[in-house]
Amino acid sequence: MSIKYPGGLPYRSNSNANTEKMRLAKKKPSFSNRGMTLEEEINQSNDTYRTKNIAVIHKKPIPIQVVKVNYPKRSAAVITEAYYKTASTTDYNGLYKGYYIDFEAKETKNKTSFPLKNFHEHQVEHMRQCIAHGGICFVILRFSTLNRLFLLEAEQLILFWDNKKKNGRKSIPFSEIEQSCYEIQYGFSPRIPYLDAVEEIIKRKEADKEKEHE
Repeated sequence: MSIKYPGGLPYRSNSNANTEKMRLAKKKPSFSNRGMTLEEEINQSNDTYRTKNIAVIHKKPIPIQVVKVNYPKRSAAVITEAYYKTASTTDYNGLYKGYYIDFEAKETKNKTSFPLKNFHEHQVEHMRQCIAHGGICFVILRFSTLNRLFLLEAEQLILFWDNKKKNGRKSIPFSEIEQSCYEIQYGFSPRIPYLDAVEEIIKRKEADKEKEHE
């Protein structure tokens, strides 16, 4: 099925300022990465968080406008072409401990950097707006060849994005990601325990607020 953004641009699926590096687990479980896509792993993790009443986070539904439909059988209809009614923003949003959570999930086979072309202007601007209203925004990055996961805060992504628009780097160096991002190790339940990193972000934000009131 062909799905496109408004204006006809093709949609590319995600499946294809103090910061600190943080290791969220000491050892990777041997069952890591059983062939699931990043989206499936995050969805599974969100199911676990909801079941355990830890957080309510969902993948955002995106309304589409159907353009072409084929009927190979009388009892079945197959959508062959559709358009997003509005440009997609980020993949997931919800609530955790009273904080609005909004994030995107991306992966690459590149071993040395994460290409910024994997992001869209409207996604970055959406995160910029959410941050301005107190939301916690980030990107879960997977280097599939290395089988490593990181949480990149949106504030950092925006810095790289704005620099790119000024003829700067068109990618984020892996070395920089290692130094400044939260590394997430695979778990069992949840599969991707990304809220451990979010918890550290919340602690930092609350500590900053206390300093402001001193």
